Amino acid sequence: MMGARFRDAGSVRPGYWFRPKRFGFGAVPVTWQGWAATMAFVALAGLLANLVTHRDRIWLVLFVPLVAAYLWLVAVKTDGGWGFRWGEDA
Repeated sequence: MMGARFRDAGSVRPGYWFRPKRFGFGAVPVTWQGWAATMAFVALAGLLANLVTHRDRIWLVLFVPLVAAYLWLVAVKTDGGWGFRWGEDA
């Protein structure tokens, strides 16, 4: 019984890459596509941070569309939508 609960906690319907967090607001990646998108976001954010520290601070402006694009992707690919959750309703 308990094993099935944990197995199903990491599954999503086809076409979705993220599932809502069980507690709080947000989503977590559960497929390889979701993890790849998250790693790409982290890599690009790190590259931009490196550009900001070694060059002109105008590169900092690129963080806004990068974060907005990632949040949009996560919102579209989350199975169950976003919202605050407190345990059992996830």
